[in-house]
Amino acid sequence: MRQIRLIARLDIKGPNLIKGIHLEGLRVIGSPNEYAVRYYQQGADELVYMDSVASLYGRNNLADIVRDAARDVFIPMTVGGGIRSVEDAAHLLRCGADKIAINTAAVTNPELIAAIARRFGRQCVVLSIEAKQIGVDRWEAYTNNGRERTGLDVIAWAKHGVSLGAGEILLTSVDREGTRQGFDIRLVQTVTDEVAVPVIASGGMGKPEHLIDVVQHGKADAVAIADLLHYRRATMGEVRRAAQAAGIELRNYAQG
Repeated sequence: MRQIRLIARLDIKGPNLIKGIHLEGLRVIGSPNEYAVRYYQQGADELVYMDSVASLYGRNNLADIVRDAARDVFIPMTVGGGIRSVEDAAHLLRCGADKIAINTAAVTNPELIAAIARRFGRQCVVLSIEAKQIGVDRWEAYTNNGRERTGLDVIAWAKHGVSLGAGEILLTSVDREGTRQGFDIRLVQTVTDEVAVPVIASGGMGKPEHLIDVVQHGKADAVAIADLLHYRRATMGEVRRAAQAAGIELRNYAQG
């Protein structure tokens, strides 16, 4: 039986942890490291850091935040936003990241997926896809925090990214992100049916039951949680207990 991972997602703007709705209207939540440590102590299996404005400015500013977290947090960290080259990836890995997430640069230069995979292994490469629904069972991939259309079909792009070397997909529903209405189950299921790598469902989790739905019906391998945790409407421990009560097998949690 597959083990599902619970992932705390931290979207960053400058020095701050932020949260938006549909990836817009960003509100400052607080200190990234303070929240990262809290989620680690509560039982998160992994962390995902996304620099929400990096692609707009052509650089990733998470190095210091990742270094701080690496001193206090001992679970895998995925870092994304504004990564344009193998050298950018190498820098963040040296700072303490375990995996690199790429979106905009992968769309512009798909060979970057293969280049990072060759250098560090495909387990290190996460293809981040921001999906907006454009029709029945049809989604378009977006970049720049859900601002820019790519013309790419999400399913075809996911399959192509995996063929190039992506070892995991971070699948964010822009339509559901920040709404607390639950994941886009159909989107997740359609992608998981087509790729043979783990898919992280992101966007829309408003209560622990939403995790159960996306795992049981969408076949997600991991769930990224932000709003629910940031606004303290549930702890990671409460999410974990709800999942276990539903018979979902989770990654073993060894902390304290």
